[in-house]
Amino acid sequence: MKTKRENIRNIAIIAHVDHGKTTLVDELLKQSGVFRANQEVAERVMDSGDIERERGITILSKNTAITYKDTKINIIDTPGHADFGGEVERVLKMVNGVVLVVDAFEGAMPQTKFVLKKALELELPVVVCINKIDRPEARPDEVVDEILELFIDLNANDEQLDCPFIFASARDGIASYSADEPGTDMIPLFDTILDYIPAPEGDPEAPTQVLISTIDYNEYVGRIGIGKVDNGTIKVNQDAVIVNAHDEEKQTKVRISKLYEFDGLKKTEVTEASIGSIVAISGIADIHIGDTICSPENPTAIPFQKISEPTIAMHFMVNDSPLAGQEGKFVTSRHLRERLFSELNSDVSLRVEETDNMDSFKVSGRGELHLSVLIENMRREGYEFAVSKAEVLYKTDDRNKKLEPMERAFIDVPEEFAGSVIEKLSNRKGELQGMGSIGSGFTRLEFLIPSRGLIGYRGEFLTDTKGNGVINTVFEEYGPYKGEIAYRKQGSLIAFESGETVAYGLFNAQERGTLFVGPGEKVYSGMVIGQNGKAEDIELNVCKTKHLTNTRSSSADDALKLVPPKILSLEEALEFIDTDELLEITPKNIRIRKKILDSTQRFRAKKNAQS
Repeated sequence: MKTKRENIRNIAIIAHVDHGKTTLVDELLKQSGVFRANQEVAERVMDSGDIERERGITILSKNTAITYKDTKINIIDTPGHADFGGEVERVLKMVNGVVLVVDAFEGAMPQTKFVLKKALELELPVVVCINKIDRPEARPDEVVDEILELFIDLNANDEQLDCPFIFASARDGIASYSADEPGTDMIPLFDTILDYIPAPEGDPEAPTQVLISTIDYNEYVGRIGIGKVDNGTIKVNQDAVIVNAHDEEKQTKVRISKLYEFDGLKKTEVTEASIGSIVAISGIADIHIGDTICSPENPTAIPFQKISEPTIAMHFMVNDSPLAGQEGKFVTSRHLRERLFSELNSDVSLRVEETDNMDSFKVSGRGELHLSVLIENMRREGYEFAVSKAEVLYKTDDRNKKLEPMERAFIDVPEEFAGSVIEKLSNRKGELQGMGSIGSGFTRLEFLIPSRGLIGYRGEFLTDTKGNGVINTVFEEYGPYKGEIAYRKQGSLIAFESGETVAYGLFNAQERGTLFVGPGEKVYSGMVIGQNGKAEDIELNVCKTKHLTNTRSSSADDALKLVPPKILSLEEALEFIDTDELLEITPKNIRIRKKILDSTQRFRAKKNAQS
C-alpha cells in the first residue's frame, strides 16, 4: 500500500545559467545550521571543481540535504548550461518538485524554458523564486507575467499554473512573499517548500526498487550510484538484482556493501533506507544511469528516458609536433586512452570511440563547452595532446537525406548592433524567428541555426557587440542539411622555420596581421603564429635576426615597437582553428599548428583536395 513519508522533501533547483541557483543553495545551507557558527565557508560551496569556481558555472549536479522543522529536505543543485542539460533531465526523476530560480532583470531565458519544460512533462509542482530583486534594474512584476506566459506556452495544467512565487536576494540571504516587502531571512522559501512540494510516496512493504539517476566516481571506491528509493527498503548486505528498462537482457546479481545518505555537504553511512530517501550506493562496479536495483523476487525496471545524444565531435590525438613531450607528464596514447575512458565513469553524455589510427580517439559531446571543460581538466592534470576542429555529427533520415543538429539561439544585444548580428548569423545559415525590445535599449533576437553555424562564432560575436551581447543556445532537433558555410574569412600566419622568435622578425611580421606570439617564444615550421588580415595563409620568418653591417645610420638602431600579441584562451583557440589545423594542448601552452607541417606537402595536399 502506498504511503507518504512526511518527514522528507526531495527538490531540484533549476534555472538558466547565472541566475543564482548555487548561491541560493549556499544560503539555504547556512540558514539551516549545516555550518558551525564560526565556520569559514567558501562562496558557491556546491561548485567543487576548479573550473566550476573560475567560470561560475555548475557542470555536474550536486546533492545536499538540510533539516528544517524536523523535515529533511534533499536538494539537488543542477547545471543551467545547455551543454550539461543531460544532467538536469536525469535528476528530475529523483525529486517530487522543483524550485525554478529566475533573474529579476533577465526574466525567462532559453534554458529556463528547457528545464521548466522537463519538469512540467514529469508533472512536478513548481515553486518560482524570483532572484536578484536587489538589482537596481530589477523588474519583478513583469518577470512574473513572463513566467506565467511561459507556463501557458508549455501547456501547464491548472494546478501547476497556481504556483507560489517567492521574491529573493540569494546574495543577501533574504526572501519574502511579495516584491514590495523586504525579507529578513530565507524562512518564506523554506515554508513554501514544506507546504507546496509533496512528500515522497511509495510502498514500504513492497520489494525494493531504487532507480539510479546520477553516477559519482571516487578513485578509492570506484563508481557510486545515486538514486531515490521508490519502493520498499534497501539494506546493507542485501542481495539485489540490477535491471534496466532500455536493456531487457540486463540482469546482474549484486550485493549492497555500502549505503550512504546525504547530510549537509557530506555522505553519512547508514545500514538501511526507506521510501523517499536519496541514497548513494558504492561497491557495484557495473552500475549505470537508468539501472534499477531490485529485490531478486521481483526484478521490475523503472522506466527512464534515454540520455540525449551528443551533437558535436573532436579528435583527441597524441601530440607529434617538434616540441612534443617537453611540457606534459602524460603523453602516450595509452595515457590518453585511459584518461578518456575513465571520464565515461562520471560523464554519461560523452562518447569515446577508437579510430583506425591507434594514436587518435573520436570524442563526442553535447557542445563546444562540454568538450572544452574536458580539455581544460586534462591539461591541468598534466596531459599533453592535440585536438582537431569541432565538427557536428550528421544523421540520415528514412529517405537517406542528410540531417544536421539545429539550435535555437536567443541573443540579447544593444539595438545598434542588432543589424550586424542578423547579417552574420544569416551568412551562417541562421533564420531569424523573432525580434523584440527588452527595455533599456536592448533587442532580443531569436534564431534557428545549424549547430555548425555557431562553431567559431562566439569570439566574433563579442567583438561585434563590444562585449555587451549575450548569446544563449539550446538544442532544438535534427533538421535538413542547410548547405556549405564559410567559417573563417582570414588566413593564418605560419612560422617558416623552427627556433625562438626575435623582435626583429616579429616587427616585420606584425604588418601582415595579428600575432599570437611575443619575443623569446619557441616556434616550429608549420606552427600558426597569427591571423592574416587577408584570406590566404602566409609563411613568415619570425626567428630572423637583423643583418649586421659595418655602416650605421642615425635611424637604424631606434627601438622596434612591437604590438602586444593576442593571447588566445582555450575557447578562442578552439573557435579559431580551421579544418586543416590542430590545437596542441600542454599543461603550459596552447599552440595552433597545421596538420601537415611541411609547406611543400601542405601545398600538394591542398592542390589534390581542389582537383
